[in-house]
Amino acid sequence: MRSRPLLFGASLFVVALATTSPAWAQAQPAPAVAAASQTAAQRADALLAQMTQDEKLQLIHGYFPPLADRTPGAPVEDMIPSAGHIPGIPRLGIPNIRESDASLGVANQVEQRKGDVATALPASLATAASFDPEIAYAGGAMIGAEARAKTFNVLLAGGVNLTRDPWAGRNFEYLGEDPLLAGVMAGEHIRGVQSNHIVSTIKHFAFNSQETGRMIMDARLDEAALRESDLLAFQIAIEIGDPASVMCAYNKVNGDWACENDFLLNQVLKRDWGYEGWVMSDWGAVHSTVKAAMAGLDQASGQELDKALYFDAPFREALEAGQIPQARLDDMVRRFLIGLIDAGVLDAPVVTEPQPIDYAANAEVAQRAAEAGIVLLKNEGGVLPLAANARTIALIGGHADVGVLSGGGSSQVRSVGGAPVEVPLTSGAAASFARYTYHASSPLNAIRALAPQATVTFTAGDDLEAARAAAAAADVVVVFATKWSTEAVDSENLDLAAEQNALIAAAAQANPKTVVVLETGGPVLMPWLDQTPAVIQAWYPGQRGGEAIARILFGQVNPSGRLPITFPATADQPPRPVPPGLDLMKAADSAAADAAANPGAPPAPGMQDFAVDYVEGADVGYRWYDRQNLKPLFPFGHGLSYTTFAYDNLTVSNTDGVSVSVDVTNTGRVAGVDVPQLYVRPAAGDQPRRLAGWSRLALQPGETRRVVIKAEPRILANYDTSLPGWRIAEGAYAVSIARDAEDPGVTGETTISGTATRP
Repeated sequence: MRSRPLLFGASLFVVALATTSPAWAQAQPAPAVAAASQTAAQRADALLAQMTQDEKLQLIHGYFPPLADRTPGAPVEDMIPSAGHIPGIPRLGIPNIRESDASLGVANQVEQRKGDVATALPASLATAASFDPEIAYAGGAMIGAEARAKTFNVLLAGGVNLTRDPWAGRNFEYLGEDPLLAGVMAGEHIRGVQSNHIVSTIKHFAFNSQETGRMIMDARLDEAALRESDLLAFQIAIEIGDPASVMCAYNKVNGDWACENDFLLNQVLKRDWGYEGWVMSDWGAVHSTVKAAMAGLDQASGQELDKALYFDAPFREALEAGQIPQARLDDMVRRFLIGLIDAGVLDAPVVTEPQPIDYAANAEVAQRAAEAGIVLLKNEGGVLPLAANARTIALIGGHADVGVLSGGGSSQVRSVGGAPVEVPLTSGAAASFARYTYHASSPLNAIRALAPQATVTFTAGDDLEAARAAAAAADVVVVFATKWSTEAVDSENLDLAAEQNALIAAAAQANPKTVVVLETGGPVLMPWLDQTPAVIQAWYPGQRGGEAIARILFGQVNPSGRLPITFPATADQPPRPVPPGLDLMKAADSAAADAAANPGAPPAPGMQDFAVDYVEGADVGYRWYDRQNLKPLFPFGHGLSYTTFAYDNLTVSNTDGVSVSVDVTNTGRVAGVDVPQLYVRPAAGDQPRRLAGWSRLALQPGETRRVVIKAEPRILANYDTSLPGWRIAEGAYAVSIARDAEDPGVTGETTISGTATRP
């Protein structure tokens, strides 16, 4: 199921839509997409022709196993504790569909499958920070293989919602604020998952930018801005990863629920992008039968979490009443079958019993991802890497004696080695499915292994005087600071929790060689930054995070991560300093507030839908800072190394699209990895510059390599709703190869003739 490639011509090229009829109303697939999936389409049609009406209807809704015993006739005996189950049709070779969360590994959030562990990748933000598509692919391939070995054939992976707000609770699950970076990395991750002949979704379509009131909020943005930002990330990821299914989101978009949004599902996804797979709902995201079906929803997931079983008996009734055409039902099932066929689910069915997994090899995949994504934010005075001959090293805070922090929610992996710290939540929207959890990867043990000659101590950090004394007695101090994030809850501020700012300040005052390691799901404010010579952003580093952090600290791995998200200097720099709707949640009673963010909470009156207008439009993240002339604490793309790099001899070509060539030289004394970033903007005017491409390359000391980076055409373009389609305006464009979004870098200019193409 291949979406149509985007082609830019040398002159104006506009595709006029011959019809606005939805795909299901056509007797055959549109010519533009038929050839790309003819075999799958023919097979799907043959299967469809053999199905009874009852068999068709059973495929358009899925059960939520923990609650399925509430539904009469549910095949509970065939289910395993997991996210979802759809009964198969054995006589046609259609297997039971077993669905598991999520992007960071095979999830087992509250240990619903006792004893079932899996490999935990670092946070998706860490994968994005690697700027390495191979890392994204390897992580997807690994977790897809584990899912298959655990008898799952659908992995609810592929989170690609753009980070519009630094406080958003699920930022750690996503891939940052830039549509090109997020789209490429998500696409490669999905491609890796599906290399195992199982399905990966892409989610949450679309514009699910916050957790506060996610079940009731209306995200508002004009079409052009939406196409240039959030939708572009999805479009690129779908082109690269070819996900078998798209999961629609909880929230409304411009007035309609995402899972009954004709613009998103029928017009953009299926018509403009030629997407042939199936649209599944998020769990508890369906609000109607007829409207949802006619707007493009193909399957209701986890139906017991909806207010009604909309795609069960009510769908049959609407079908019999003529409110939903038979052709629409057939299209829904056909899309489901095409997705399964293209992903390989029918030709390579998963085993019915769990298979052995090489967890040791998979842990190496997780560790490589963590090492590639850790970002060295600051390093003054050569404090890092730590000297191998350090005699005393004091570790303080963050449970660094036992493990590393993990993000919470549906992505939570019960990792190999267990959870040395696990605290259930007693209230709030995430309480039923999230726990405050650490992976058993001790930085203390890892550092002791790399520095056997040193005395390495640990102090919990809950006593400032004890921490100050430990810091004063050591040659070097490493403070581990944490901030937990989870699905269903946004952070109310960007501060480190509890007294951690005071702890860092106390340690730095006692010892000028204080290094801070941040284990957070996104940016935090750093009032102590001027007092600390070195800061490492480790994100949530996964089940080998302790080892990865230690290897970075001692220089066994030269840090190469780059920020996929802007770190603000103050809370009022981003477009929204606090989550919209937070005041409403606080004013409501706890039951109503929980229902506004947790699909599993009982319905509760008292909460009204609320709108969020996104004033930044398409200028997300670093583009907003550029537009507003704001200086962040650390810009998008920032990241230091233990060596240095120089750029020279930039040339620009536009004979086949815009491409930039530049010499990259390692000017330092150790080998390292650089990430030169290509930014573009019209030479005239004040439009913010945009990331149009990048490269990642390893260089030995003194080595020079010439790099060619081709600009993604849609980054040069703006979306013109009057075409409709992408338009690159004729004129001069400034290009630069830079270290980050603020760095002027080395610059050039090129002139482009006006071009345009389809959506």
